[in-house]
Amino acid sequence: MKNNKPIVAITMGDPASIGPEISLRVFQDKKLYEQCNPIIVGDSSVLLKVMEYLPDLKSKLNVVEDVDDAKFEYGLVDVYEMHMVDIDQLKFGVVSKMAGNAAFQYVKKVIDLAMAGKVDATVTNALNKEAMNLAGHHFAGHTEIYAHYTHTKNYTMMLAHDNLRVVHISTHVSLRQACDLVKKPRVAEVIRIADDACKRLGIAHPKVGVAGLNPHSSENGLFGNEEADEIIPAINETKAEGIDVTGPVPPDTVFPKAVGGWYDIVVAMYHDQGHIPLKMQGFQYDEEKKEWKSVAGVNITLGLPIIRTSVDHGTAFDQVLKGTANEISLKNAIDYAIKLAENK
Repeated sequence: MKNNKPIVAITMGDPASIGPEISLRVFQDKKLYEQCNPIIVGDSSVLLKVMEYLPDLKSKLNVVEDVDDAKFEYGLVDVYEMHMVDIDQLKFGVVSKMAGNAAFQYVKKVIDLAMAGKVDATVTNALNKEAMNLAGHHFAGHTEIYAHYTHTKNYTMMLAHDNLRVVHISTHVSLRQACDLVKKPRVAEVIRIADDACKRLGIAHPKVGVAGLNPHSSENGLFGNEEADEIIPAINETKAEGIDVTGPVPPDTVFPKAVGGWYDIVVAMYHDQGHIPLKMQGFQYDEEKKEWKSVAGVNITLGLPIIRTSVDHGTAFDQVLKGTANEISLKNAIDYAIKLAENK
């Protein structure tokens, strides 16, 4: 903490993406500096080039190679310089090995800074998995990078938008493999992580709803045995520990109930089961204007020794340098990072 405000390191994301643009947009909000000490981890050359294309984002940069040299003053954007991009070779809106490597190195740097206690929280802009793998970094996504470099085995992804919060038993695996990963120890572990996450967000007595895996939560074994063999025993075990947990609730009703206030958080059995309802809430497309009027939501990795939140959207290469990229998700991610840092 500096001046009683958390230091929040924000990755620029893939340099060819909307990440640099929306990063500059959030730094134009004076409230950001009232809540935290923000610093971008990336390449200043990319930010300067974006300003050339989008003059409304014109900002003064304070380029540093040590967090201690950051000013954290409104009107001055602190940038932790990484020297990863040859700006003459960068093609905006295009997948490339150089951009993929840069995005990966930004993430690794914020992890290192957080593990060393130089920053209080980390926030990630989107990276492109194809570009990252082209650069030789074979990870499924941010979550797996953080787990690897923090040596964390027990972790999960949480998505949040307004009062809807979702954690996952599995994420970046095939659907067939996801079904095989629904096991009592893992379900119980994620229920505990969900309960703890809500408490860290200031919810004193969390209510946890657990989704079933099968239609109708298997209808007493008619459509599968996972509920009886794995999910219900995990619920009973954690309930005996004092956690207020309910389920398995049919997947098609657990999310409307959560939005209605029945649950503070939902345990989803696999990636899309949790992602689809949350994005239905946070992503709103204006058909008349042919643009996204809202791309809201936050991705949080739970179980890590450091704080990591993220935008809940991709690199949006089709929107790069058009001035239409929406920074709401990044603002939300920073807000969650601040909240977690203050309750750490």
